Amino acid sequence: MVNVLWLQGAACSGNTMSFLNAEEPTVCDLIADFGINVLWHPSLGLELGANLQKLLWDCINGKIPLDILVFEGSVVQAPNGTGTWNRFADRPMKDWLTDLSQVASFVVAVGDCATWGGIPAMEPNPSDSTGLQFLKRKEGGFLGTEYRSKAGLPVINIPGCPAHPDWITQILVAIATGRISDIALDELNRPQTFFKSFTQTGCTRNVHFAYKASTAEFGQRKGCLFYDLGCRGPMTHSSCNRILWNRVSSKTRAGMPCLGCTEPEFPFHDLKPGTVFKTQTVLGVPKELPVGMNKKDYALLTIVAKDATPKWAEEDIFTV
Repeated sequence: MVNVLWLQGAACSGNTMSFLNAEEPTVCDLIADFGINVLWHPSLGLELGANLQKLLWDCINGKIPLDILVFEGSVVQAPNGTGTWNRFADRPMKDWLTDLSQVASFVVAVGDCATWGGIPAMEPNPSDSTGLQFLKRKEGGFLGTEYRSKAGLPVINIPGCPAHPDWITQILVAIATGRISDIALDELNRPQTFFKSFTQTGCTRNVHFAYKASTAEFGQRKGCLFYDLGCRGPMTHSSCNRILWNRVSSKTRAGMPCLGCTEPEFPFHDLKPGTVFKTQTVLGVPKELPVGMNKKDYALLTIVAKDATPKWAEEDIFTV
């Protein structure tokens, strides 16, 4: 039996809702097939008040083994480092996190707020929010650069706004079955199995991307979303088009641009008007290009691609 405790800091509960919609495996599968015991979860836990405080203290004091601590939401440190703007079970949440992280065998940060600080950590960040081990791309966060769980690992980051449900459950299964050592982490402590490739990998619009055939409207099934609508699929590490949402679709397949929500810089451009769903360009060349491409090569490729674009690239090839 593997004990899992799920706590929530400054969050919208989006990752909880995502987690409860997991399919491969489902939350029920975690419990029935993989021996996971959910000690407490904000939406599933039965304990309240004094009973919940006793459970938390029993984990801290070693009476209840804490195998996996899952944290959702940013860590609020305001005001003045006290964390009292986010109280839970009669203490600042950051104090529970400090104590529980010291006894947990593994710590998993779920969602952008827990991994990098997310939207709460945007300037001017009045809540003094941060992620568990990063603040945006800067290492450290709340627990510090040197933090390691009892199993010897840093915080395992599963970013996203929200994170894909199956990313969450599959990592929990890997830990519960003793196979987490088979999963390599990247420089941001993300599991490479989900975050080594780009969102563009598996996108049904890749042929339109190659021919520089664009779309300027949401919901259309033809044209690439990168050239006009600010899609960040070519620059964002995620498996959203390989491990589909609800086993059916993704943002780009539904005709909406990727917002790059698995990267520490999300939300990009600080959500300034005119920057979110519009590609920023200089003399027609996007300011931000796919990883590894320079502007000179891009400009040359654009000329060749547009000249070679077949007529069908401008048509809706998915019409039934």
